[in-house]
Amino acid sequence: MKQSVAILLFLSMVFVACSNTQQHSTNKRTMTQSIDTATFGSGCFWCSEAIFERVKGVVRVTSGYSGGTKPHPDYQLVSSGHTRYAEVVQIFYHPDEIAYTDLLKIFWGTHDPTMVNRQGVDIGPQYRSVIFYHNNKQKEWAEQAKKKLEEAQIWTKPIATEISPYKNFYKAEKHHQNYYKENPTAGYCRFVITPKIKKFDTV
Repeated sequence: MKQSVAILLFLSMVFVACSNTQQHSTNKRTMTQSIDTATFGSGCFWCSEAIFERVKGVVRVTSGYSGGTKPHPDYQLVSSGHTRYAEVVQIFYHPDEIAYTDLLKIFWGTHDPTMVNRQGVDIGPQYRSVIFYHNNKQKEWAEQAKKKLEEAQIWTKPIATEISPYKNFYKAEKHHQNYYKENPTAGYCRFVITPKIKKFDTV
């Protein structure tokens, strides 16, 4: 938990300047209540979805697959580990209520970005740490954060997070959506997701 707090505090300082820049641009859009999109992979999408659904300013979080080439992938195909698809969450949010840079803080602070092709007990390239940016600004903010975190040496191992252009997204099967809300007493939820949520709530 102490490391998560340190990461989020450090990122708060990193993003002061770029958050001000983003706020200037989003103020112009406040009247239209526009919705922006972010796409992150940080291990099992059940965990990521449960975290981001708790964030003020987030309208909707959808679990799915991104980064591969085969059209219309399903869970079985992605789980084989033989595709370039990653389990991701697509986050729809009001930029006048929460900045993309704030979503990045949550992304970096709620998983281990030094793990290669895994998060905890979830192993395979489909569980890699990845940011799929939707525009050049998102790319700039993500790369800036990664560089600053590497320079700060918060982790003893190098950051493995992939930063790639967004190309596609396929919504996961219905039973994967809102999984934690629908199955709070399931073993994975109790032993993996609930501790993550408790840690996030204390930061």
